[in-house]
Amino acid sequence: MDNQGSFAPRQMFQGDWKCGDCGAEIKELPFEPDGSRPIFCRECHRAKRDNFSPRQMFEGNWKCSECGTGITQLPFQPNDESTLLCRDCHRAKQGR
Repeated sequence: MDNQGSFAPRQMFQGDWKCGDCGAEIKELPFEPDGSRPIFCRECHRAKRDNFSPRQMFEGNWKCSECGTGITQLPFQPNDESTLLCRDCHRAKQGR
């Protein structure tokens, strides 16, 4: 973002690549591929993105082991409640 709050145009990279799924030619990408992973055309990328299902959430009545805040929903079924962290404590431990 620049000083006036607008976004600068995204840098695009020109090249001759092929989609890792359908083999379509790709001439422009918003990143420069390093060859370590396959790249996908816009249509295949969109199809892969849209195939993700929502994460299953588990309801319960737990407490954060750091600050004691109540936790009512988690993206996993806890088997050790002594190490559960609320969102804020989890982010703080990860340095976010």
